[in-house]
Amino acid sequence: MARNSRSDQVEVYGRSVQALLNAMEFFQLKAHSILASHGIERLEAEKWYPLPSVLDSFEDILEQVGPHTTRAIGHAVPEHAVFPPGIDSFTSAMEALDAAYRMNHRGTGDIGGYAFHLMTERTASMVCDNPYPCEFDRGLLESLYKRFRPKGSLLLHFDHDPAECRSTGAPACIYQLKW
Repeated sequence: MARNSRSDQVEVYGRSVQALLNAMEFFQLKAHSILASHGIERLEAEKWYPLPSVLDSFEDILEQVGPHTTRAIGHAVPEHAVFPPGIDSFTSAMEALDAAYRMNHRGTGDIGGYAFHLMTERTASMVCDNPYPCEFDRGLLESLYKRFRPKGSLLLHFDHDPAECRSTGAPACIYQLKW
């Protein structure tokens, strides 16, 4: 997981972290235990939490529970995190994702983000250079697609070059999207 020391001054909004608990509905005790082990004893939706504690919790979830749960957390984020108003399509959701990311993080530090590049009416690339796990980002993108599924589209297809992945040391994951 890509992380730099400048992210130590960043906090994550509790509503966003709430997605972690909700996605782990069958592992609630495990989720609470993991969060507590990183200093998040009692999660409150309107409170802010240190990004390193949240990232360490994600790392433990990935190791102890697996990538499917990490992806499920990404799926749950749009239900809990703050998003800008006026999102009414998949494209507008993708364009607003970086703004939403910044609405749910505060502080001084380089936290990366999301860069959406529309190429045609049904193809785009999404560059994710944030410190969250790759499976989290995939779940987040899938959730926004499901919520704002474009008319006539049946599936969101990801093309992803493993050489362009944070999990292999690249600075960002670059997803080629087709819908």
